[in-house]
Amino acid sequence: MRKRTLVSVLFLFSLLFLLPDQGRKLHASAEDSTDEVTDPPKVEEKLGGHGGLSTDSDVVHRESESISKKSLRSNAEKFEFQAEVSRLMDIIINSLYSNKDIFLRELISNASDALDKIRFLALTDKDVLGEGDTAKLEIQIKLDKAKKILCIRDRGIGMTKEDLIKNLGTIAKSGTSAFVEKMQSSGDLNLIGQFGVGFYSAYLVADYIEVISKHNDDIQHVWESKADGKFAVSEDTWNEPLGRGTEIRLHLRDEAGEYLEESKLKDLVKRYSEFINFPIHLWASKEVETEVPVEEDESTEEETETPSTEVEKEEDAEDEDSEKKQKTKKVKETVYEWELLNDVKAIWLRSPKEVTEEEYTKFYHSLSKDFSEEKPMAWSHFNAEGDVEFKAVLYVPPKAPHDLYESYYNSNKANLKLYVRRVFISDEFDELLPKYLSFLKGLVDSDTLPLNVSREMLQQHSSLKTIKKKLIRKALDMIRKLAEEDPDEVHDDDKKDVEKSGENDEKKGQYTKFWNEFGKSLKLGIIEDASNRNRLAKLLRFETTKSDGKLTSLDQYIKRMKKGQKDVFYITGSSKEQLEKSPFLERLIKKGYEVIFFTDPVDEYLMQYLMDYEDKKFQNVSKEGLKVGKDSKVKELKEAFKELTKWWKESLASENVDDVKISNRLADTPCVVVTSKFGWSANMERIMQSQTLSDANKQAYMRGKRVLEINPRHPIIKELKERVASDPEDESVKETAQLMYQTALIESGFVLNDPKDFAGRIYNSVKSSLKISPDAVAEEEVEAEETETSEEATEAKSDDLPGGGLNIEAEQVEDEAPTKDEL
Repeated sequence: MRKRTLVSVLFLFSLLFLLPDQGRKLHASAEDSTDEVTDPPKVEEKLGGHGGLSTDSDVVHRESESISKKSLRSNAEKFEFQAEVSRLMDIIINSLYSNKDIFLRELISNASDALDKIRFLALTDKDVLGEGDTAKLEIQIKLDKAKKILCIRDRGIGMTKEDLIKNLGTIAKSGTSAFVEKMQSSGDLNLIGQFGVGFYSAYLVADYIEVISKHNDDIQHVWESKADGKFAVSEDTWNEPLGRGTEIRLHLRDEAGEYLEESKLKDLVKRYSEFINFPIHLWASKEVETEVPVEEDESTEEETETPSTEVEKEEDAEDEDSEKKQKTKKVKETVYEWELLNDVKAIWLRSPKEVTEEEYTKFYHSLSKDFSEEKPMAWSHFNAEGDVEFKAVLYVPPKAPHDLYESYYNSNKANLKLYVRRVFISDEFDELLPKYLSFLKGLVDSDTLPLNVSREMLQQHSSLKTIKKKLIRKALDMIRKLAEEDPDEVHDDDKKDVEKSGENDEKKGQYTKFWNEFGKSLKLGIIEDASNRNRLAKLLRFETTKSDGKLTSLDQYIKRMKKGQKDVFYITGSSKEQLEKSPFLERLIKKGYEVIFFTDPVDEYLMQYLMDYEDKKFQNVSKEGLKVGKDSKVKELKEAFKELTKWWKESLASENVDDVKISNRLADTPCVVVTSKFGWSANMERIMQSQTLSDANKQAYMRGKRVLEINPRHPIIKELKERVASDPEDESVKETAQLMYQTALIESGFVLNDPKDFAGRIYNSVKSSLKISPDAVAEEEVEAEETETSEEATEAKSDDLPGGGLNIEAEQVEDEAPTKDEL
């Protein structure tokens, strides 16, 4: 037993002596390898491309295999990624997303932040910027198609070694964990920047990344990782000195080859980073024509190939003097130079007083991609301060899109772009403006919203309501100002002053143009936005019985109202021409009252929400409740026609007529049919019946009760009164009363339920006027016996004589055939 114990002790001592030697050998080999700097790893050529929108096991295997072939620099200090960061990398690398383009937006945004930081420090210490190119605050993008490398460089504040480890490896204060949880629940990678981990979106397109950075307080270092859970940081002794700033090198995957195309990068910068506050340059190629000397062999070949025509001989004679000069030719060459991508300035960052009209117009064309020569009708540029700070520019386009109202309630399309700290986030947020203002174009740039905020977060964000409220108010003020500056909109008292000034000729008729293009949107706004209903009502325009074909406003209407008039009179219909002939207007026009014409189908819905304006009630002149002055003889007329109205109501019991009354709105027409105050008008009934999915049974309760109003001064009504008094059971009188009611229905805008019955009564009336007996009917047609045609008779004979029909037919053909002489 002791021998065994002694042997084991000796064996352990021998191991202790051997281990230090092995360690020294390993350390020595590591020191020898430090002198040999390995080249940056390259993407393997035969990496499998992605074949769909989901990651299969083969793709994951190929990617992991390609990454495993890369190796970190041997002299670098190795680190392990934070556990949460490793989870994030795993999600990004082993998943496929449709929108990989966001990586460039994130990297440029980070570069812009770095430039902002150094610019802020330079406010108190100008020396931090350095001299020469180092002092230029810009972002540069460069491609290496051969090595499949995309470089993004900035001259920002840069990072020390500690910053590289802290910011890119162990993000202690980041929202990495929250982002991973959000990713697993929603799968929306577009949120990555919101959680402060936007840098890692670069692994969507790259399988190996180098970050070279130089801070004023430290030497230049390189951070590198292949996203396998490890990263390395080492002193940079082989790359070109940056001076200050950061350069990110993305070694792109094979399937990300599209990002090596200049056109693709230009499109991404234009889309996402066009208004970054620092210049973004791309090392771009272009073809130029240069003159190079022609060699003797080429010149002789050209001379032999050229045909000797008379014209060319003359030209050669003229060029004899220039023969002594050296001959040259134009050749296209490809040259590379820095191209500025974000040349459109972020004008919303400047004071509105400093921006010219031409700059606003140019910015609108760039923003809306509308490159026509038309200028926007109006614009509003403002800065909002307070609890929520943001800058915005709103435009009224010169024309409405052709499909503006085709899918009004179903479309999520918005023309307002959202920026956060000058970085484009999205143009799909319809929560910033209500739908009725969706025709406006513009942008909002906020410093208080989180970067890359999602639709769900924007709805819940406390700043949204404040931003939306201010945008609506500014938009309505812009439209109101457009009306105030239009000379055609000026009140009559101020017209002389405007005519004398002779200014603002360009703005003449602008609001009429706006109303014709976008007026329906403001009407929809009155229906949808109760809080701004009064503001929108001031912007309404319409024609009236006194506007002479021009548009007028409610304020102008109220100013022209007759003394003692308490209500605003209006009438709805399909066209102005039809309404001008309406019997409902007869007495109103004679007494000098002004009536508004509403001819748009949406006006019927509008007036259900716009009940009053400036303490004036709205009154539809085709409905009950119309008050037109005072008539001292009303009581006497009611009593005199009491028997007729009672009899007429009883005779129309089957027509669902609620009452028969004496009218105060008719002058020349014998009778009309009006509806109850809170029911549908005749025009509304017509609109609802024309709906594709209308249900007559469900609409019945919304139809207004019909009331027949008669004109006691009309001769037909007077004669009818006498006839009823003499013989109330006279069938001819009942027929006349029924015909008059149906005629009044048509003239009042209603649709007859039984047109055949109405037509029969008209024909009976015509018979009576022509003194034709009511019992007379149309003569019956004499039914003539159908005679057989000659062909049918021939066929019948051929059927009786078997075989004979064929011979007869042949003989007929021969007889009918023309002879040579005839030809």
